[in-house]
Amino acid sequence: MSQSHRIPGKGLLIDRARPVRFTFDGRAHEGFAGDTLASALLANGTRLMGRSFKYHRPRGVMTAGSEEPSALMQIHEGAQQTPNVRATVQEIYEGLEARSQNHLGPLSFDLLAVNDWMAPFLSAGFYYKTFMWPRAFWEKLYEPAIRRAAGLGSLSGRHDEAVYEKAFAHCDLLVIGAGPAGLMAALVAARAGADVILADEEVRMGGRLLADGAEVDGQAGPDWAASVVAELASLPNVRLMTRTTVTGAYDDGTFGALERVSLHRAPGDAPRECFWRIVARRAILAAGALERPIAHPDNDRPGVMLASGLTGQMTRFGVNPGRVVIFSNNDSGLATARSLTAQGIEIAAYVDPRPIPVTEDFPVYAGAEVVGTRGRLGLRDVAVRHKGGISMIEARTLALAGGWNPTLHLTCHLNTRPQWDEKIAAFVPKPGAVPGLEVAGAARGRFSTAACLADGAQVAGEVLADLGLRAPDVPVPGAEDRPYGIAPLWAVDAGGRAWLDFANDVTTKDVKLAAQEGFRSVEHMKRYTTQGMAPDQGKTSNVAALAVLADATGQEIPVTGTTTYRPPFIPVSIAAMGAGGRAEGFAPRRLLTSDARSRAMGAPMIEAGLWSRPSYFPRDGETDWRTACDREVRQVREAVGVADVSTLGKIDVQGADAARFLDFVYTNTMSTLAPGKVRYGLMLREDGFVLDDGTCARLGPEHFLVTTTTAAAGLVMRHMDFVHQAFCGGWDVRMASVTESWAQFCIAGPKAGAVLAALGITADLPFMGCAPVTLGGVAGRLFRISFSGEQGYEIAVPTRYGAALFDRLVEAAHALDGCAYGMEALNVLRVEKGFITHAEIHGRVTADDVGLGKMVSGKKDCIGKAASQRPGLTEAGREQLVGLMPVNQGEVLSAGAHLYNERDPAVREHNQGYVTSVAPSPTLGCWLGLGFLKDGRARHGQVIRLDDGLRGRKVLVEVCDPVFFDPEGGRMRG
Repeated sequence: MSQSHRIPGKGLLIDRARPVRFTFDGRAHEGFAGDTLASALLANGTRLMGRSFKYHRPRGVMTAGSEEPSALMQIHEGAQQTPNVRATVQEIYEGLEARSQNHLGPLSFDLLAVNDWMAPFLSAGFYYKTFMWPRAFWEKLYEPAIRRAAGLGSLSGRHDEAVYEKAFAHCDLLVIGAGPAGLMAALVAARAGADVILADEEVRMGGRLLADGAEVDGQAGPDWAASVVAELASLPNVRLMTRTTVTGAYDDGTFGALERVSLHRAPGDAPRECFWRIVARRAILAAGALERPIAHPDNDRPGVMLASGLTGQMTRFGVNPGRVVIFSNNDSGLATARSLTAQGIEIAAYVDPRPIPVTEDFPVYAGAEVVGTRGRLGLRDVAVRHKGGISMIEARTLALAGGWNPTLHLTCHLNTRPQWDEKIAAFVPKPGAVPGLEVAGAARGRFSTAACLADGAQVAGEVLADLGLRAPDVPVPGAEDRPYGIAPLWAVDAGGRAWLDFANDVTTKDVKLAAQEGFRSVEHMKRYTTQGMAPDQGKTSNVAALAVLADATGQEIPVTGTTTYRPPFIPVSIAAMGAGGRAEGFAPRRLLTSDARSRAMGAPMIEAGLWSRPSYFPRDGETDWRTACDREVRQVREAVGVADVSTLGKIDVQGADAARFLDFVYTNTMSTLAPGKVRYGLMLREDGFVLDDGTCARLGPEHFLVTTTTAAAGLVMRHMDFVHQAFCGGWDVRMASVTESWAQFCIAGPKAGAVLAALGITADLPFMGCAPVTLGGVAGRLFRISFSGEQGYEIAVPTRYGAALFDRLVEAAHALDGCAYGMEALNVLRVEKGFITHAEIHGRVTADDVGLGKMVSGKKDCIGKAASQRPGLTEAGREQLVGLMPVNQGEVLSAGAHLYNERDPAVREHNQGYVTSVAPSPTLGCWLGLGFLKDGRARHGQVIRLDDGLRGRKVLVEVCDPVFFDPEGGRMRG
């Protein structure tokens, strides 16, 4: 607990007046507020922090950020147990309990380290060969053993009881990364009046300015950064998001971001994490660059770090690295050596393969290489090969500086590959890779501080012009502008094992073996060796591995290419992405805005299309669902009923090509629909079968609202997205699901207009009309449509007003002898009118099968039209939608039953069809059914047999038109 390896007075992020006690592997340690687990352990002299996955070799800290591949911990918080937490990211707090992982026995004497001695037998891909024979051993021996060995950490086996949140944000400009380029871009945009979000994964904004010792405009880098952050924080149009990592880029300017809300504090009521969906009109990626190591024998010992990790740990947290050897192939490594010397750190040797003619205050080995290390549990000596031979140099830390890789991952998340830049020996983003996303600073290869500042300002100006804003005149501050010189060195040829992926134990030999055995594609090599598939995700290892593969295959690096970049950029808790759905299973429960009132009225709730909806609303004396349902149906037919139909899918479609697009999606024509009108529509799948039915309302010349059935809301949105991307990519049309944004209520019955009048709305819309309305100052929408066969309206308001509107509607309905009605009554009403739902359009029927063949326009093409005209889908004898009434009106019908000719046995060969929906009709005084019958429309008036073998029910039914009630439709049009 002495913190013997702390530099007095150093540490930008720590508060030395606030000691913090924590444990690591059960042993008490002390750090300071602001420390990470990595910095606190290093300050206490602890370098051994874990074991590697395959060989169980000792592992320590390599970096100072989220790219850390080695120092992975298990955090225990009571029943909560979180594996694979990066020690470089986890901030310490009082009582934090951390444990090392992936070892059997003590961390310092891991019994599974025997794997390292067996390394010659455990080369890349050994499992593909070893576990093929004997074949019978796979299920009983090989697979169980592999599963037990898989993974680095472990779970508690208990439910995660912590709180997580999800949130949404919108802005004009999202700036990703708060280093010099990001701060400059945010400052320019903020002063221009743009709505700006600046997101950075660190605790304090400033990026490399906090670690490199650079000056900006004569100020220390941290001071300049702090002044810019203070100005941004004071502006009302700027949101600063620290501890927030943008994890993925998605369509239409949407970005995922993970905020570590309270992971730096002891568990309490605050959420642990929040997953953000940020929609930005434009975005600037200013995420900087990640340093890469140089592969050489035994380059994986605790104490071997990246030079950037060393300076980060030292400057931010005051960690004393002891005697340091720096191995670099570029100018940034030499700058690091000079900076460390100026701060009193002893440089035992600076090793550079380039013939650099420099004279320094520390030993310089030009034209030299590191060829080995000693010290199994912690670095002791470094072997340097130079012109005079090989020297063993005593050192506590070896800092590797193999060059910089722009952090371009987000630019590749829409399946664009980066391009190779020979000047900096790194991949850089391809321009326009993500629409609306520009790249600035080191993220696109501008590595000097001056270049980053200038680039941030320039890119911000270009983005502001796109947004229609004028960029203010913001002077670019002066800063160092050293050139970046590099002589690529990916791996030292000195025998032994040289590590590329430190978490997964992938060496240069493994990559060469993959090429030798025919896995020459970069994607194949990745899977054969597991390179970049572990916690590192290629951040520190991939480019070097690609270079080794290129050399092994005799190709250039650009030809070899890169593997596919996929979100998320950092690990994201499933609990954060699914916030609010804990213990709800695969499909979290979705509640209506009327849910509380419905339950208060005694309504039993049922699941319908992932939503919890009221089944019926019982009144005093009503002891079963049937009594309540019959009463609700009669009240709708005779007076008025109110139902919450917010669950209907709602898709907002806009753009100059919106009408053209909807013509292509729907079987009927929507482009001729006048603003203020609604049309019933039908969609087909690509195979010609019906996908869904619903309505399409034209709210403006280029603005439509599509409604879908509750069950198919997600399917239709996915279908429309697919059609847009696959067939209409160049069209000016955009879609957004707004199902949860609007609460919508149906008012049905002869007195529906009176209910609207009670709310101050004049119900003068024609049938299938729509119009904007205002209720108490709240803007809403009114539609004249019916799913009951009665005069009907649907009124929609923003979701937050849904509960209040439902209360007022129910109150008005009760005053008119009406009621609220639930799913049971809704089903009866629609069956009486022969309206279909997904009980009928279940995926195996065509438009003609359900009697809607005339809705497939002959004047235009649409998705599924050609397939729907295949002979098998148009031949005689297909099952067609019919209505079914019992000959004896007192008998009960059942859905799922099969239909047979009256005297035929109930066997497959005689099957004539099946029943899809049934309902007891108080209006007609008997049970009614809908079903599909071979040549059904030609058999109206026939008597057939309904046979339900499961329930032992046989009923003679008359085949009739599926529209049982008011076939002329006068009631709903009146």
